[in-house]
Amino acid sequence: MHPHLALEHNFPLQTLNTFGIAARAHAYLRINALAELRAALAEPALAALPRLLLGGGSNILLQGDFAGLVLHMGIKGMAIVAREADAVIVRAGAGESWHGLVQWTIGQGLGGLENLALIPGSVGAAPIQNIGAYGVEMRDRFHSATVFDCASGATFTLDKAACRFGYRDSVFKHAEGRDWVVLDVSFALPLEWRANLGYAELARELAGLDAPAPAQVADAVIAIRRRKLPDPLEVGNAGSFFKNPVVARAQCLALLEAHPALVHHAQPDGSEKLAAGWLIDQCGWKGRSLGAAGVYAKQALVLVNHGGATGAEIAGLAAAIARDVEARYGVRLEPEPVYV
Repeated sequence: MHPHLALEHNFPLQTLNTFGIAARAHAYLRINALAELRAALAEPALAALPRLLLGGGSNILLQGDFAGLVLHMGIKGMAIVAREADAVIVRAGAGESWHGLVQWTIGQGLGGLENLALIPGSVGAAPIQNIGAYGVEMRDRFHSATVFDCASGATFTLDKAACRFGYRDSVFKHAEGRDWVVLDVSFALPLEWRANLGYAELARELAGLDAPAPAQVADAVIAIRRRKLPDPLEVGNAGSFFKNPVVARAQCLALLEAHPALVHHAQPDGSEKLAAGWLIDQCGWKGRSLGAAGVYAKQALVLVNHGGATGAEIAGLAAAIARDVEARYGVRLEPEPVYV
C-alpha cells in the first residue's frame, strides 16, 4: 500500500450523509489532492473495489453498508482565475462547501450565485446534479470543470456543452461519465449583474427594495429556505427528495380539468413542470410517518429521518408516496438522491 495514503477500514458514514443513516464503508479515503486519487487507483486491490464518490453527502440515500471504497472529496481552494469582457471566472476545488463558495463570491463583490445560497453539498457535486433553486440553475453560471477519468488516468477540462446539463441531470449521471471525478469547477459571473427575482416567493421577500444587492438576494433566499427546510444537523434529510415532474402540455391541461388548483409552470420547450410537493400534499402525506421515516410537516417534498431510520425505510416511504401520486394523478415521481 502507498505509504502516504491514510486509508481507513470499516469507516462510519453516519456523519457524512445528511440523512444521518448509520452505515459503514469497507474502505474510506479522504482525497485532498489529485496525487492521492492517482495513488489510490494505482493500487490493484483498491482499484478493483466498487467506488462511491462522496462530497457533502446531501444527495445520497445509503441502503446499507458499502462494500467498497469511499473516496471523500476534500480538494480545497477558491480563486478568481480570469477576467473576461463580460464576466469574472471563479474556480473552486471540488471539496469546498457550495454555500461557502456562494458567500465567498459575494464577499468578492460578485453576483450570480446568490439564488443558490444555502444549498447543501459540495462544489464538486454541483455540476453532477446541476443544482438549482429560485429560478437559477448551476448551468446558467457554469464555465468549465477539471475532471479525472478513473478508467484511463487522464485529466481533462469539460465545457458546458460537454456536460450535457439537463434538469437535475448531467453527463456524470450517464454511462459515459460514471468513471469521472470532478476535481474543480469554474464559474462565469457576470460583470453586469442584475437580480433574478422571477421566482414569486423571492420577489415577495424582497418587496420594498428597489435594487437589491447580491448579498440581500442571498439573505432572502436563506430566510426562505430556513423557513421551509429542516437543518440536516437537527433532522436528517436530503432537501427536496423528488424531482418536479415534467409532463406534456396536453397531459397538464387534462389534469387541470380534473384538478383546477394544480400547481404548474410552463417550460421553454412547451412542456409543463408540476410541483411535486403539491401533488404529495394533496395525497395527504405531509407530516405523516412510516416508522422513523417521515414527510416534513412544513414541506411535503422533504423526507426526514426522525432518528434511527434505515435507508430501506426512507426508500419504502418514498415508494409509497410515489405509488399514491401515480394512482391519483397518473404522474410518476423520480427521487433526486442517488440510492447507494
